[in-house]
Amino acid sequence: MQISGIQQHQTQQTGLARFANQSAPVSKKDQFSEQDQKKLEKLKKRDAEVKQHENAHAAAAGQYAVGGPHYKTVTGPDGRQYAIGGDVSIDTSEIPDDPEATIRKAQIIRRAALAPKEPSSQDRRVAAEASKMEAKARRELAEKKKTDSHFYNNQGKTPQGRSIPSFVDITA
Repeated sequence: MQISGIQQHQTQQTGLARFANQSAPVSKKDQFSEQDQKKLEKLKKRDAEVKQHENAHAAAAGQYAVGGPHYKTVTGPDGRQYAIGGDVSIDTSEIPDDPEATIRKAQIIRRAALAPKEPSSQDRRVAAEASKMEAKARRELAEKKKTDSHFYNNQGKTPQGRSIPSFVDITA
């Protein structure tokens, strides 16, 4: 989902949220049932996967990450919070009047979207949008270079403002 130039990535939530809340929190003194032990193992595994996934996005996004990862959590049978989903907001806006910088930014966004070992479908959509942004910026850059070249050739000046001689005196 895109909000004002901010791309938000969300990992898919599993059925863990539903079954995690079926058991009331248990104090540390109580023994966990076999069923609760299985729930805890699944929650701990999912928590680690989600955090690794979102941290990969945040690290690769660098300066374009808006804050850190945000997690959707559930309370496990042990009373602790476990991440079952998450997102990292990334600034996906173009850099005004600077297609070269926009190209670099789009490449970083694409790398950030595809940074996790197993990118989600949302990750792939963000990467595709970054590729489109890069392609657009490349077209703008090519047009700018073409326009600049045409302008300098018609004005008889180099980009530094020096005159281009219309002839070269080779007799001197």
